[in-house]
Amino acid sequence: MAGTNVPPPTFSATGLSIPAPDAVLTGEQQDLNAAYGGNLDFVSDSAAPQVQWAASLSAIISNVYAALLFLVNMFNPVFAFGRYQDALGLLYNMTRDPALPTVAQCTCTGSGVTIPVGALARAEDGTVYQSTAAGTIPIGGGTVSLPFAALTPGPIACPAGTLNKIYQAIPGWDSITNPVDGVIGQDVENQRQFEARRQATLQANANNTLAATRGAVLEVAGVIDVYTTENTTNSPLVVGGFTLAPHSEYVAVVGGLAADVATAIWSKKAPGCAMNGNTSYTVPDTRPPYQPPYPTTTITWETPAALPIFFQIVLVNGPDVPADAQAQCASAVQAVFAGTFGTRPRIGSQILASQFYAPILALGSWVRIQSLLIGSPNVPGAVFTASIATTLGVSTLTVTSGPSLGAIQIGQFLDDGGLHIVPGTQILSGSGSSWVLTIDNGTVADEAMTATLANSTSVQVGIAQTPTFNTQDFGMTLV
Repeated sequence: MAGTNVPPPTFSATGLSIPAPDAVLTGEQQDLNAAYGGNLDFVSDSAAPQVQWAASLSAIISNVYAALLFLVNMFNPVFAFGRYQDALGLLYNMTRDPALPTVAQCTCTGSGVTIPVGALARAEDGTVYQSTAAGTIPIGGGTVSLPFAALTPGPIACPAGTLNKIYQAIPGWDSITNPVDGVIGQDVENQRQFEARRQATLQANANNTLAATRGAVLEVAGVIDVYTTENTTNSPLVVGGFTLAPHSEYVAVVGGLAADVATAIWSKKAPGCAMNGNTSYTVPDTRPPYQPPYPTTTITWETPAALPIFFQIVLVNGPDVPADAQAQCASAVQAVFAGTFGTRPRIGSQILASQFYAPILALGSWVRIQSLLIGSPNVPGAVFTASIATTLGVSTLTVTSGPSLGAIQIGQFLDDGGLHIVPGTQILSGSGSSWVLTIDNGTVADEAMTATLANSTSVQVGIAQTPTFNTQDFGMTLV
């Protein structure tokens, strides 16, 4: 600004810098003083017209400088948010993900029926879910495991056993249940999630690379998580608890329609590359010069199993600790699993107990954490065979074989892979082969079980597992 003492904004290698408001005010006072011949008093009388005039003009200039700085920062994808971030995303043909639905892997029982994509079921909370892949139950009776996604998007909890009603009858389809907790959905993609996905999807411009496959699948509507890896050797290779076939690509996906996921993988995979997984879909190649009947390729990927994560927190007691402290802390943890606070736990990731401190501490000054530990069935404290009987609401665990590994202890979380045991069930008391449980579990026939303490600072998730959290799997002690 020629002829003024107000310092201008400056551009440098580090970006735009704007002068401090005090420097702008000093410059404006000097300009006014020069315009009126000098001797204007800006000190002795704060209500003087020249003082107010200089303050108003400097505030206007500083506001304009701040708006300019804001606009310049919005050109940087790392800082952009809202409509500015949306505009940058459009440069990559990328739009913000809407709220994503909760996904649950369900066991469907019946006889001689094909359950199509779009088949409907209802959870106990009234949420309606639709199948995202088709499957056939053989004649004579049996089961098929299919993924179902909520019609209502967002972080809706789907505890094990609660998605249990057929909403739209199909002859031959008798029952449905989700043996394990659903993978919780998320709200509309926030600034941090959008930027992380933008960086990942840039790789989708390539072909025949793991990053390209991951980027393409991340662009599929309804996909919550993706993990990719490969085996370039001539022999089977164990990675993250999963055995990869020789010369193969591995893709694990949570969410999305099977047809869309398969098409995304097919568009990026290397020709002739072997595949791994428990889910398949046949993709037609409709590109020119092919004509019907189109050649097809069967794409295989992994629908990861749910891995429950257990929590045990010790809080310092006090008069300000609310009666629902445990529920509030569990909800704060659930916010992390929904991706609304911090980094969402993902397939194949290492989960740290420390990443849950911030959302719990944010609940209020009454939160004073003495310790917070986590655990999972990946590292069980005991492995054994047992049954459960319940009398007058008191469930007793009777061990019939083992433990083949470790020892049963008070405080351990009980798990059977989501078959019959109620989430959040812990061992309350007992010894030897007889133990009292914290939750009514009814009658459970002899089966394999694990008992796990939440006693670690970290949990490693396998590449064929997706971490889940049920608020019942959160224990609390006040000291």
